[in-house]
Amino acid sequence: MPMVLVFAMSSCSKSSKDEAVVDMTIVTKFDYSPEETQLMQMINDYRVSQGMPEFQIINHISYKSLEHNNYMITNNALTHDLFNERSQNLMDVLGAFKVGENLAYNFSCPTTVLNAWKNSPGHKANLDSDYTHFGLSITVSPSTGKKYYTNMFIKK
Repeated sequence: MPMVLVFAMSSCSKSSKDEAVVDMTIVTKFDYSPEETQLMQMINDYRVSQGMPEFQIINHISYKSLEHNNYMITNNALTHDLFNERSQNLMDVLGAFKVGENLAYNFSCPTTVLNAWKNSPGHKANLDSDYTHFGLSITVSPSTGKKYYTNMFIKK
């Protein structure tokens, strides 16, 4: 009996500052899972294969990605809610002037989510962009066992 994989994806980008009160704390330590490390390497390998430079990893971006995964898990929804607040934080704290975000839900492994992002024009645009840095988080919902993926990009 064939198994049906249910998944969802979404992408978003921002290039202007909105006024907001932002926590200026910089997160410098982040414990990456093997899957997170693998997906980041796969993204950079893809970029190199296309003649683009690798993204540099910033732990603070991964922390903001984790916060967003936890928000989506709490709300049981794949959503770009609060993107402006995350963007503003990365602009204020890290000096970014352009921010983008790829989301995914319920993919089984880094290979499947990266392939889906590469086959989606909006997500691929973020992967192929002139962003310079990135971070990501893969978080499993404790109630459903489904994985949430947030991959954020910035240009400094």
